[in-house]
Amino acid sequence: MKNTTKFVLFTIIIVFMLPVMQGCKKYQDGPMISLVSRTDRVANTWKVDNYKLNGTDYTSLVTNYSETYSKAGDYSYVWGLLSGSGKWAFQNNDAEVRITGTDNQSSVTLVILKLEEKEFWYYYMDGNDKKEYHMIQQ
Repeated sequence: MKNTTKFVLFTIIIVFMLPVMQGCKKYQDGPMISLVSRTDRVANTWKVDNYKLNGTDYTSLVTNYSETYSKAGDYSYVWGLLSGSGKWAFQNNDAEVRITGTDNQSSVTLVILKLEEKEFWYYYMDGNDKKEYHMIQQ
């Protein structure tokens, strides 16, 4: 009888904690809990799995695009014959990635939607255009 009471109490606590834990997610679509640091999850070479411009799918236009992020903060991209490099860093309480020094741009801010070991989803605003990338590990 004592074990049953503990089980019921534990179940009640879990049921009430689930909504609170859902509110603690760092990213809109990203894991609730990860044992791998955010830097280790970003530090990878990523290729495009899905690309949308203002909600319209244009994935076929960027199939050979990839990005590489290092743990030391180096960033590079390759798109066919085009390439560039710069630096990256987290900002806004790790909810965004700031990339500086590429293509004569002062910087671009990526808003992270999902950050897992094998998936990195983000979007950024280019004027009035919302560019959303769903990247997967290469």
